[in-house]
Amino acid sequence: MPHATARLQLHAGYTFEDARACVDYYADLGVSHLYLSPITCARPGSTHGYDVIDHGAVNPELGGECALRDLARAARRRGLGLIADIVPNHMAAHPANAWWRDVLEHGAASAHARCFDIDWDAPDPALRGKVLLPILPDSYGVSLAQGAMALRYDADAGRIELEVSGQRYPLAPESLARGQDPQALLRRCDPARAAGRERLHRLLESQHYRLAWWRCAADQINWRRFFEISELVGVRVEDEAVFNAVHALPLRLYAEGLLDGLRIDHIDGLAAPGAYLRRLNRCLAEAGARRPPSCAQSQAYLVAEKILAPDEAPDARWQLHGTTGYDFMDQVGALLHDPQAEAPLRAFWQMLTGDLRTPPRQLEAARTRMLQRHFPAERLALVRCLERLARQDRRTRDWSAPAMDRVLSAWLAAFPVYRTYAEDGGRSDADRHHCEAAAQRAAALLHALPGTADAALLAQMDRWLGGSPADPATAPLPQSEPNAAQALRRFQQLTPPLAAKALEDTLFYRYGPLLSRNEVGASPQRFALSPEAFHALVEARARDFPHAMLATATHDHKRGEDARARLAVVSEMPQAWRKTAYRWTHALPDAGLLTLADRYLLVQTLIGAWPADWDADIIEQRPESVAAWIERVAQWQLKALREAKLHTSWTDPDPAYEAAGLGALEFLRDAAPGRRLLAEIAAYALELAPAGMNNSLAQTLLRNTLPGVPDLYQGTELWDYSLVDPDNRRAVDYPPRIAMLARTRASAAVRASATDWRSGAVKQALIQRLLAARQRHPALFGQGECVPLAVTGTHAQHVVAWLRRHEEEHALIVAPRLCALRLSGYARGEPRAARDFWADTALCLPDAIKGLSWRDAMGGEKARSGSGGALPLSELLHELPVALWLPAAA
Repeated sequence: MPHATARLQLHAGYTFEDARACVDYYADLGVSHLYLSPITCARPGSTHGYDVIDHGAVNPELGGECALRDLARAARRRGLGLIADIVPNHMAAHPANAWWRDVLEHGAASAHARCFDIDWDAPDPALRGKVLLPILPDSYGVSLAQGAMALRYDADAGRIELEVSGQRYPLAPESLARGQDPQALLRRCDPARAAGRERLHRLLESQHYRLAWWRCAADQINWRRFFEISELVGVRVEDEAVFNAVHALPLRLYAEGLLDGLRIDHIDGLAAPGAYLRRLNRCLAEAGARRPPSCAQSQAYLVAEKILAPDEAPDARWQLHGTTGYDFMDQVGALLHDPQAEAPLRAFWQMLTGDLRTPPRQLEAARTRMLQRHFPAERLALVRCLERLARQDRRTRDWSAPAMDRVLSAWLAAFPVYRTYAEDGGRSDADRHHCEAAAQRAAALLHALPGTADAALLAQMDRWLGGSPADPATAPLPQSEPNAAQALRRFQQLTPPLAAKALEDTLFYRYGPLLSRNEVGASPQRFALSPEAFHALVEARARDFPHAMLATATHDHKRGEDARARLAVVSEMPQAWRKTAYRWTHALPDAGLLTLADRYLLVQTLIGAWPADWDADIIEQRPESVAAWIERVAQWQLKALREAKLHTSWTDPDPAYEAAGLGALEFLRDAAPGRRLLAEIAAYALELAPAGMNNSLAQTLLRNTLPGVPDLYQGTELWDYSLVDPDNRRAVDYPPRIAMLARTRASAAVRASATDWRSGAVKQALIQRLLAARQRHPALFGQGECVPLAVTGTHAQHVVAWLRRHEEEHALIVAPRLCALRLSGYARGEPRAARDFWADTALCLPDAIKGLSWRDAMGGEKARSGSGGALPLSELLHELPVALWLPAAA
């Protein structure tokens, strides 16, 4: 199993060769595996790799398979392995995708038609036997009249194609007369003439696809998309032949010893995640038996991207090592927020917005909007499945589609988790619990009292979607689905995109008492976690998924881990923050449009994202640097406003409202009063920065020492104040990191000087020391118990501490909580002032280890427990706000 991973985002600007140049750096930092973004052939120019066009080839833009082999060899020489992100759920709906192109050319007769989730028997006669292609810039008639579609002849390929918006699409062979002169056909179908447009229209109507305005996708789409993205088409990986084609490359690379593990993207999008994992594990075991002896390992490391609700755990039936760590990112963040701040911050938000609804009610509103405006085609397809199911039984045939739609919509609006897994032998206990909760809330939304028609239909719907109790170990994957199985599949593949788009990409941009709690994997209903609740989650992970990833930053995060840590400090001073934030929010110009809520979200973003190594005077001294930073904030703002879907959106942008938002940023950049306001905001951010750094080091310590596999997102070994993608995927500046690490490794101790803190070197040094300890004690950190330790004294409530133990090995983990402001002296180069805060606070050791002497893994200092086995916090946290202590002889 890996003991630590480093996630790298690959693209044409950062290739396998570039990653190979960083192998020594990551090896010296202490990771065991490089964790690569998708390596398969993606859409040309892709910056993320999730828009796959060929599952069977390594992306040539990354350097191709030869360069991957070079990277694997270089990594192996330094003792590192490779983990790859795979994308079984979807591909790019793009003509460069040979499978998709073949379907567009040959329709249902295509050899690849089975690869995609397409409804060839759509209720709309115009779509029967066709694929909706929502790619036109305007309505079909307008696009035709404006010449947006035109025939082109590819002389090299010897074929006539359709060009739309710069892309070439195939034509059905049977729609073209044999032996026809291509140039003559192009003249006859010239859209510049009325007769040509009419002939072109007739030709287009004879294709296996129906061209449509891009805005029609939500209402008419007849194939499964990734979320609501019409550029990504769902793949039927539940089909054995499709599974084999999608996984042939990663299985071969694993068999050859180039890969050591896989990360499964969006497992909740699959028709049958449990069956998929069983099949994948069988294939990996067979491939593993063929690995070279030098790369032998008992099993592949296997994790899945899975968003968990606060009371949810991965399905116990799944065969994998755990999730990719969004759950830990939420939990450790919640631990660092003061629960006493939730009420005043929420009241402040309600004052700014006038919206007194609770977060669950606001989430229901967001889910309802998504169902009505963004997923109507998917919702109505599910209704049709249920209608067919109802017609099979005399007792249910009277239920109408409108009634089913009404009841289903209420149930979906109230659904509390991403999905159920009832296809895998029926509902689990957790599935039943979540479905019962959804049914109860749906009944309330419908005012469906017991005995009413809606209550009866709700109960019937619950039975229809309950799944089969068949043995999942022996049940084959269906080649053709009966109505009940198809309804269940459609339901379980609708709830994940609905949950993600309603919460992560809607509510988290329109609800913001404190943005540090608006993150992927988080819930607006959980503002903070007590140490006891946090430890219960640590204990559950250690018991059930001890090798799950632990992340605090990802390629999907809304804001950088250190921006969140800085904003978390606000929870220690909510009343003072409210006064200051209120003044700034009203000082920003609104152009008569920009709401107080959006101005407050901007203020929080400016505070969280201000670079730690910039003084406020940079605003006048280096305006070009500040302008570039404001441009990054402007990109965040545009995305935030559109994702909120309150005053503008991606589908219906409001230029005036967006201009008002940009105007507020231009005021801060260009106007003298605005620059003074920005300087004041920057000064405040710098006042919070030392406390934020304390929080950052606390979450860094816990990520790297608690049960699980710590995952480092590229570049976040220094302070990370990034914003939502694509900002969080910017290039990493490696030369200064390499130089800093060399100095750290040459030093006997982590020095907490002010310069080191502002540059981020202290964070990098902490990571290096922690990972070195994991390397020296793999069994202790990989298998050891994690026992919470008691703390006594004046500030006992401000410490969390654990004992890791395995056989004769031990380690003490100590981190502060909810006192970051009072420990600012550490980051300001005044550790004595910070140490004084701890006063009589001390760590209590179990009897078995009371007599041990301890060594600080950060710098070699030694300590010995006093009378009663107590270790003073002022001694344990001498130079840093966090500590990992090992027995002195270790």
